[in-house]
Amino acid sequence: MPAPQSALSQFLASVERRAYKHAAYAVRDDEAALDIVQDAMMRLAERYADKPEAEWPMLFHRILQNAIRDHMRRQKVRNWWVTLFSSFRKDDDEDGGDPLDWLPEQPQAANPEDERIQAQTMALIEAGIARLPARQREAFLLRYWEEFDTAETARIMACSEGSVKTHCSRATAAMADWMRQHGIHWESGRVSMGGEHD
Repeated sequence: MPAPQSALSQFLASVERRAYKHAAYAVRDDEAALDIVQDAMMRLAERYADKPEAEWPMLFHRILQNAIRDHMRRQKVRNWWVTLFSSFRKDDDEDGGDPLDWLPEQPQAANPEDERIQAQTMALIEAGIARLPARQREAFLLRYWEEFDTAETARIMACSEGSVKTHCSRATAAMADWMRQHGIHWESGRVSMGGEHD
C-alpha cells in the first residue's frame, strides 16, 4: 500500500537541508547542490513512493550519492573539453573525539560571544569536511551526520564494511587533526578552544 503523500512530503522536508549540505560538500557548487538534491527528491517520489517508509532514508541517500557521482562525472567531461579547447588559445596564463560532538544540530548560544565561537567552530568543521577525499567525506557524512550504521553505509557506498570503517577512521583522524590545528580540542565530554593542549 503506497504511503500517504503527506508522509513522503514530511520525509523529504526532514532530509532536504542535510542532503543539500552533503551535496554542497561534494560538488562545491551551491546551485548545483540544490539541483542535485531536488533531482534526488523527485526520483524518490516518482520511483519509490510506494515503498515502506522505513526504506526511504537508505533509498534516498543511495539516489543522492548516485546523483552526486553523475554530476561529478559530467563536470569531469566538461572540464576536459574546456581544457582541450583552452589549449588552443594563445593566452598561456593558468590558474593553477566523537565527530557528532562537532556537529550541533541547532546551536543555541547564550550570548554574542558564544554565537561567535559556535559560528567559528562550524565554519572550521565545514572547511575540514570539504578538504576530505571524496570517499572519506561520503563515509564520514553518512555515518556521523546521517547516522547510518556501517552495513547501511556500505550498501549506499557500494563497498565493503571494512572499507567504510577505514574511510571513517581516516576521516575522523583527519578532522580531529584539522580541528586541533585551529585550537579546538575534544576531551572529557566537552569542546575546548585554545592552544593549551597537545
